[in-house]
Amino acid sequence: MDIYNSIQFLASISARTMKFDDIFKEIGEFGPYQRRNYVVLMFGWMITGPIMVLSVFVMGNPGHRCQIPGLGNDTYAIQGPNHNSLVHKYIPLDVDGVYDKCNLFNIDQSAASFDNDSRPINASKTKCSAWVYDKTLFYETFVMKENLVCDNKYKISLSKTIFFAGVFSGSFCFGMISDLIGRKKTLLIGVLFQLASTLALAWSQNYLMYVLLRFCTGAAVVGVFMTTYVLAMEWVGPSRRTYAGIIMAFFGPVGDLYALLISYFARDWFWILLGVSLPFAILFLLYCFLPESPRWLYGTGRKKEAGLLLEKAAKYNGKEASSKLLDNVVLEKKEAGKIWLLFSDRRLGVRTVIISFNWLVASMVFFGLSLNTGILYGDYYINFLIVVLVEFPGHALPLVMIDRLGRKRSHFIYMGVGGLACLSTIFTVNYGGQDLQYLTTALAMLGKLFATAGLITIYVLSAELFPTAIRNVGMGSSSSWARVGGMIFPFIADTADLVGGRSGTALPLSIFGGACLLAALLTLFLPETLHQMLPETIEDGKNFAT
Repeated sequence: MDIYNSIQFLASISARTMKFDDIFKEIGEFGPYQRRNYVVLMFGWMITGPIMVLSVFVMGNPGHRCQIPGLGNDTYAIQGPNHNSLVHKYIPLDVDGVYDKCNLFNIDQSAASFDNDSRPINASKTKCSAWVYDKTLFYETFVMKENLVCDNKYKISLSKTIFFAGVFSGSFCFGMISDLIGRKKTLLIGVLFQLASTLALAWSQNYLMYVLLRFCTGAAVVGVFMTTYVLAMEWVGPSRRTYAGIIMAFFGPVGDLYALLISYFARDWFWILLGVSLPFAILFLLYCFLPESPRWLYGTGRKKEAGLLLEKAAKYNGKEASSKLLDNVVLEKKEAGKIWLLFSDRRLGVRTVIISFNWLVASMVFFGLSLNTGILYGDYYINFLIVVLVEFPGHALPLVMIDRLGRKRSHFIYMGVGGLACLSTIFTVNYGGQDLQYLTTALAMLGKLFATAGLITIYVLSAELFPTAIRNVGMGSSSSWARVGGMIFPFIADTADLVGGRSGTALPLSIFGGACLLAALLTLFLPETLHQMLPETIEDGKNFAT
């Protein structure tokens, strides 16, 4: 799922280095040398996926109830008739007729009286301070360790928000570091930081330590996959770059499947964290043998080193390259747009707001459905498997549609159909309940599929709508709202508990669906960019319309 955080670099690289791209005609655009390094980088790309979805398993919130007072060997599972009688006696029923998760009866043994169902009469309820957990799904999660339930349940959502705040911060920090010290050194620093922070996470002693380290893992993971993607694309020639990017996008969800495999067999947050962190030790060793980006070397004045790397690549690819390969290469200067120019005209400002909102909604729905498997009916692990698998057709759909139907129409369809699918769960949940649970899950997965396609298409649409003079700043500022979407979705998922009942179960998906429909309607105010001369100047952007 990580392609959405860094795919924007593909177009910007092509735009900045067209003259440098001519070199690949001499050394090979995607020869054996590039393919060898590409495979290593692909491995790094895939193992960042589990870091993004860790909260699904590490912060899993299983079924639970209050521990019966004085019963040290109490368990969630009923041990026998006597145990069942104690549970029935001490644990009240909630409005849905199931055992209350947060309260127990305060029974005065000397004056207590009971009804025919062995329940205390007029006994007061009190909040409990100890719980027992259902260990069918998980043997232990961090939620179970720290009792992040009932009044403390909000801390689960807060931890997810803090993680995405780390992603937001890391995207800026590692981007600057990469331009300053190079791609390879940045990758090595990022991988070490990722390994150390994820391993330390496994030994978290309390909630504060956990969220601080989770912030660090968020910053590290975006640094690793962002720089990995950039380095991979900077070694590929222009005619093969799109192909290489697509292949990397399709293999991204494989890492999520690895996380699912580890979690299914381990079912313990400590071992899950070890399982997803140790591959970074292997990755560090592999990355030590990667070459630096010749584009970065040349752009920072290290022309001789860039030339030697390119000659080595040409020889490995069976090509003959001139020793004067770089003599006439000129790198174009980066655009120097100012963010306020995005709002220098009413039309430009409205488009910027619409594009930013679409980034936010598509990301919010994508991660909201990816990282909140528990809000769906059915088997927890199978639901997550389906969540990951629908990303594959979600990546493929835009490749088939956007050059035929256009960017605007395709994005309208993705957000509209995805929104309707999520909204339809109102009927399956409220009027079908568990009898239609499979249909509810299917509709939610349809929403996830189209949210995946929507993220890809809004990237293409926004990259083509912003004028060249402010394209980089426009893409950077609008796509940053995707991080905001990642930070707010956990609290939308929590609305299910605030409302409760069947209506509460349907509420998060209804909010996702309503936001998608609004985003789809706003898309109609954007111009189509397919087969159009794209705007170069700000004046072109003001006048651009179809």
